[in-house]
Amino acid sequence: MPAPRHRAAIVGLGMAVTPHARSLQDLAGRVQVAAAFSPTKARRDAFGAQFDFPLTDDLDSIVDDRSIDCALILTPPRTHLPLVERFAAAGKHVLLEKPLDVDTGRAEAVVAACERNGVTLGVVLQHRFRPGARALAQCIADRRLGDIVAASVAVPWWRPQSYYDEPGRGTLARDGGGVLLTQAIHTLDLFLSMTPRLAEVAGYVTTSAIHRMETEDLACAALRFANGALGTLNATTASHPGFPERIEIIGTRGTATLRGGSLDMHFQDGAREAVGDSAMSGGGADPMAFAHDAHRAVLVEFLDALDAQRHPINHGRSALAAHDLIDAVLASSQARKPIPVRPRPLS
Repeated sequence: MPAPRHRAAIVGLGMAVTPHARSLQDLAGRVQVAAAFSPTKARRDAFGAQFDFPLTDDLDSIVDDRSIDCALILTPPRTHLPLVERFAAAGKHVLLEKPLDVDTGRAEAVVAACERNGVTLGVVLQHRFRPGARALAQCIADRRLGDIVAASVAVPWWRPQSYYDEPGRGTLARDGGGVLLTQAIHTLDLFLSMTPRLAEVAGYVTTSAIHRMETEDLACAALRFANGALGTLNATTASHPGFPERIEIIGTRGTATLRGGSLDMHFQDGAREAVGDSAMSGGGADPMAFAHDAHRAVLVEFLDALDAQRHPINHGRSALAAHDLIDAVLASSQARKPIPVRPRPLS
């Protein structure tokens, strides 16, 4: 017997909405959009010109509609906690744009609100769902690389000054942080989902001469993992014109390199495998210059989790790991000393 069709609301019709809306169109057989909300008429009009979904400026009506069982919250980070608390209290499952919120305390409160009300929380960290990333995750789970001895991550992206000239961009008040929390978090989440538990970070952050902004546009760190493996982190939005993010994992049986969506694996027995493609993922001047395939996969995983009454792979508590790493890099840069990273239960 097929699972019932879900009724979803879209909350927030800004820059992030387009790949979600396209994914919802693709999955119309599984999910119906009951309402698309923005308090701003211009955004509702612009969205309505592209997508044939019901529009509303009445958030209360969405919260009170018992036929709506889930919400896609795509609003600026500082709005996440109060919105999630309202929807979770109304018994609605939540698929939330990254990051969970502007700081770790608020992020933990987002997770707690969903757990307290018994609703599912998925986070839009779509890099986990590219074919190359999935193949690498399976390779690591099958121990084909052997024991991990080194793991490094780099996000050499570009944003022009005009990007940060938009109100609130790159500020603590709206975004909560700079390149680490706003851009690199996708790749950091993917990286942490594949590596041993992170134990210690020694980092530096700065705002380069390339940008005028409140928060960091350049970060680097040395990493030590609980199993003794070492690694590095580099992230920036000052690398013109923007290049694919890179993850390299070295094991006792081989090395895997993930560049954007392209995976290359070289094994010590002479075997070599390649999966995926190297298409860009919003690393250049246009942050939305990517296909929506990975967003659709995020939505499929969320719907599958609802139907099976389980946590999605990208559940809220797992997303806290990236917040812990970012906190450690920032704290280490300020204190000018290594910072330990506390272990966190996954459930």
